[in-house]
Amino acid sequence: MANRIQGTTTLVGLLGYPLKHSRSPHMHNTAFEALGLDHVYMAFEVQEGHIKEGLDAMRILNAEGCNVTMPHKKKVLEFLDEVSEDARIIGSCNTVKNDNGKLTGYNTDGRGFVKALEENQVEFKGKKIVLAGAGGAARAVATQLAYDGAGELVLFNRTLSSAEEIIDNINRNIPTCNGRALEMDEEVLKKEIQDAAILVNCTSLGMKATIDQAIISDPAALPKDLFVADIVYDPAQTKLLKMAEQAGCRYMNGLMMMIWQGAIAFKIWTGKDMPVDLIKKEIFGH
Repeated sequence: MANRIQGTTTLVGLLGYPLKHSRSPHMHNTAFEALGLDHVYMAFEVQEGHIKEGLDAMRILNAEGCNVTMPHKKKVLEFLDEVSEDARIIGSCNTVKNDNGKLTGYNTDGRGFVKALEENQVEFKGKKIVLAGAGGAARAVATQLAYDGAGELVLFNRTLSSAEEIIDNINRNIPTCNGRALEMDEEVLKKEIQDAAILVNCTSLGMKATIDQAIISDPAALPKDLFVADIVYDPAQTKLLKMAEQAGCRYMNGLMMMIWQGAIAFKIWTGKDMPVDLIKKEIFGH
């Protein structure tokens, strides 16, 4: 690659810890280069307790903005000048735009998931959606689905209180969606998906350490007209998605959620559309 960094080049950062594994710099720099944009995306490992200084640095360096990842997604809200409504309701932020020192926070995680659903022509407005997990990704996905028009959300988690906290927040802020929290129990989960439109796995089950595990143990439990989504993208087909295929369900993994959350952030910073097909091919070999 030719060295394209000049005296005019502006910065976009990634603030979090640890970051050595992140694919975001490769993704955004590929997109900047493809569109001839004079920006560079760099990862800065900012340890817990230092996110305020990280944001101050973005202001001082006149960065276009930054992504924010663990462990700062919630804490960062305290130090922003403005926060988008959906990010405020979700209670976390992963994207910041700098406008002459005024920092505005957004959350593109849930929006990336919704965009991936729309790309697959999956109708979710007014429908029942069942989700498993209650971590940061589950919170963003569940809250965004409710915000964008889901009719009913049923959230399962091993620790019931974590699921209740997310659902209480949704019911309080988004009265158009009826949310319920349930303790993870496969038999109850099987019953709840019978009249659901979508099942979403937001747990880490199916990733490398738990590659032979899934939230459901039998493909026969999956109704044919259920759309199955897994936010895991490595491996590309988790055990849950293999079962979805066996059951004749349509399904998607987490790759397009991951790319779309980046593409939405890219648009916030640059005003331009990320070349998504190039990113899919170039970085993920799809």
